[in-house]
Amino acid sequence: MNDMEGRLAKLEHRVGELEDINAIRRLHWAYGYYIDFNRPDDVAELFCEDGVVVFLSGEYVGHAGVKRLYGDWIAGRFTGGKPGPVHGMLLDHFQMQDIITVAPDRQTAKGRFRGMLFGGWHDDFQDTKEEFMPQQFMEAGIYENDYVRENGVWKIKRLDYMMQWQGDYENGWAHTTAHLQPADKTFPEDPLGPDRLLPADQHRQTWPYRQDVPMHFAHPKFGAVLSGKEKA
Repeated sequence: MNDMEGRLAKLEHRVGELEDINAIRRLHWAYGYYIDFNRPDDVAELFCEDGVVVFLSGEYVGHAGVKRLYGDWIAGRFTGGKPGPVHGMLLDHFQMQDIITVAPDRQTAKGRFRGMLFGGWHDDFQDTKEEFMPQQFMEAGIYENDYVRENGVWKIKRLDYMMQWQGDYENGWAHTTAHLQPADKTFPEDPLGPDRLLPADQHRQTWPYRQDVPMHFAHPKFGAVLSGKEKA
């Protein structure tokens, strides 16, 4: 390969990486919009066949597990299983601050996103309200996800959501204990439960406890040192 061919190959690879990053960003943002409106079948199609969701210290496995979480568990509680939008019900998830790293072979990738949620029920639609949920609440968490190219299409391999805080709107986060608590039973003992629980040493308490969310990417300075481009 001559110099021109080498430069062209590097350029093509870099363009491909940027296209991958854009596709993964679009994939995750689409996930956010689908869960806003409780569309579990659409959410499941974003995952590979053996995809996993990590939520409240439990793992929901495969399309069946994804549909149980976003359909039976979440949509069942918020909208009675009906697809949204539902009058008087707010469940908006904002996805932001993405950092996406594509593997050199462009077949797998990792992504970190911050998610914020505003949820609740309007006074005129209290018949839709679940008693275990506050009428107005806010939530934020961090995703550290794995992605895989399946049949040429980027899919979610492992979506790992680590809640960071919750706050009742009237009282604020300073006076709120999270209304969501870690899972302690699995499916089918709990019909809405995860397929398996995280190991005890990875158990995650919810707000006011915080969770460490290790970053999949190196600090720019540290990365430069490792690559030999800078001295420590």
